Amino acid sequence: MQNLSVPFDRRVWLECLSLIDAGFSVAVVCPKAPGDPSYAQVNGVELYKYRPYAPGGSSISFVLEYLYSFLATLVLSLRASLRGRFVAVQSCNPPDLFWPIGLLFRMLHRSAFVFDHHDLCPELYQSRFPNGHQIVYRALRRMEQCTMRAADHVIATNDSYRHIVVGRDGVDPACVTVVRTGPDLNRLRRTSADPSLRRSRPHLVAYLGVMGPQDGVDIVLDMADVVVHQLGRDDISFTLMGSGDCFDELVAQRDQLDLSDFVTFTGRIPDEEVAAILSTADVGISPDPKNPLNDVSTMNKTMEYMAFAVPVVAFDLRETRISAGEAAVYATPNDVGELAKLLVDLIDDEPRRRSMGTTGRDRVEKELAWDHQAPHYVRVYEQLTTASRRGVPATAGA
Repeated sequence: MQNLSVPFDRRVWLECLSLIDAGFSVAVVCPKAPGDPSYAQVNGVELYKYRPYAPGGSSISFVLEYLYSFLATLVLSLRASLRGRFVAVQSCNPPDLFWPIGLLFRMLHRSAFVFDHHDLCPELYQSRFPNGHQIVYRALRRMEQCTMRAADHVIATNDSYRHIVVGRDGVDPACVTVVRTGPDLNRLRRTSADPSLRRSRPHLVAYLGVMGPQDGVDIVLDMADVVVHQLGRDDISFTLMGSGDCFDELVAQRDQLDLSDFVTFTGRIPDEEVAAILSTADVGISPDPKNPLNDVSTMNKTMEYMAFAVPVVAFDLRETRISAGEAAVYATPNDVGELAKLLVDLIDDEPRRRSMGTTGRDRVEKELAWDHQAPHYVRVYEQLTTASRRGVPATAGA
């Protein structure tokens, strides 16, 4: 994978641990996070990591970044293969870049190629660059098609993605399995609330997630501006956890809106601190605006709020409603004023908050948690590798 490090990417890490539990050996190639070594073994998973290169700023720089990442991934994949034959190779997106490596190992090792479809890259481009060049969009569509055609099996994160790849990419429905990004209930457990995290106010609102152009964190700040300066509410603190391409711009926006006393940015923080904040929060915000990507994407933050029994305020997006159901209240897409009003109404209705939180936690425990998703994921590998595993140590390369 290219866009995140492991085990920071929780979905991929849970996939790795599930394969380990099923008796596979697993090697991962990914970029380094700050301070990471080039090689490590963690919980039985071999991690091969390269120094990331992300100059940003222009279309040419993105091409260079992806070319560098592809070559680094190829080299480390070949290095990992020296320890044994891969019976399966999995690539994760974005970007839809690594299908040639899957084909290479199909030739070298007769490996099955599995594609774990995290994002719709063409729609991601449309969402980040609404006036972007069509030639780039067409190139991304072509890369998606090449990936789908190369894959022996596609793992989709929800039914919307499954329908898209079957409809527009012509993938055989029998070769697509839905594995949702379910919360890990062993990690996400509510603890005692810490009143100090509310920063001397009665209520705390939390955001957890990536801070990129399509994630709507700027909307959180605009909403806080309405709550504080238009609705006159000085009883709510906001804590925004995470980082991303827009982090510095968002801090500047907060200061420009005179919200520094109300809004705190934590950056990326350890799981223990995340758990403390979400155990204290009254409401979780899923501010993803409606666009071609977000409407059909499952938002991890929404399910993590639910795992902590935190009610959710969100825009009315198709997959957000499927995930959260009655655990969320829904504003008209992209209407900041309505989002702020729903937030304040929920803050003022403690019994409703408590009921919604219980509903969300129950839904996670009974349907959405990774424990319910892992068997579907492992079954894909067991079906693809049954023949190859006869007499051969099973190794899955991700």
